[in-house]
Amino acid sequence: MKVVILAGGYGTRLSEYTKTIPKPMVKISNKPIIIHIINWYVKHGFNDFYIALGYKGNVIRQYFKNKKIKNCKINLVDTGLNTMTGGRLKKLKKFLGKDDFFMTYGDGIANVNLKKLLRFHKKNKKLATLTAVRPPARFGAIKINNKFVTYFKEKSKIDEGWINGGFFVINPKLLNYIKSSNTFFEREPLIKASNKKQLLAYKHEGIWQCMDTKRDKEILEKIFKKKRFI
Repeated sequence: MKVVILAGGYGTRLSEYTKTIPKPMVKISNKPIIIHIINWYVKHGFNDFYIALGYKGNVIRQYFKNKKIKNCKINLVDTGLNTMTGGRLKKLKKFLGKDDFFMTYGDGIANVNLKKLLRFHKKNKKLATLTAVRPPARFGAIKINNKFVTYFKEKSKIDEGWINGGFFVINPKLLNYIKSSNTFFEREPLIKASNKKQLLAYKHEGIWQCMDTKRDKEILEKIFKKKRFI
């Protein structure tokens, strides 16, 4: 089964690192984050990858030219410098065939059970399944009554705050909802699929962490240091 990794964005909020390398090449625990992502799929038996390149794609090309991953096929496809996420998927359509495929972003990890995610998708037979996650809240919460704190709650999962965790299973027919290179996959295509009741959510309560900012990178380093994600 094919796995698509979108790896072409500019990563402007992580500019401390992305001035010279693309975000998927930023290292976590001494390895580019994209390698951790690939290893997670390989661990579940999925090893046919299509990586959509864009910003500083030559850095990723050079890396995989010098690094071979055992029992793993890495296909690198240039999808344009300013192409949006939907547009990148559209440009990969000719490589993906007619079977369902995995899709994720090259800047986040989750210990989602990919085989269970796939079974959930196939059982329900819709165009797409996304992994829904509840990230930790950034701050604790308090209630105040006449200067006195009457309620105190430490940081926890966001109450009812399910968000798109970025790990998808997709039927290629969904790509017909993508109009152009300027289409954001997370907007028109997914909204249309949702309106047609063709978008499902697979709830994941385990580890999930994106890498949008320097603070996110520091959290990821702590996750790997504690060996919470292998």
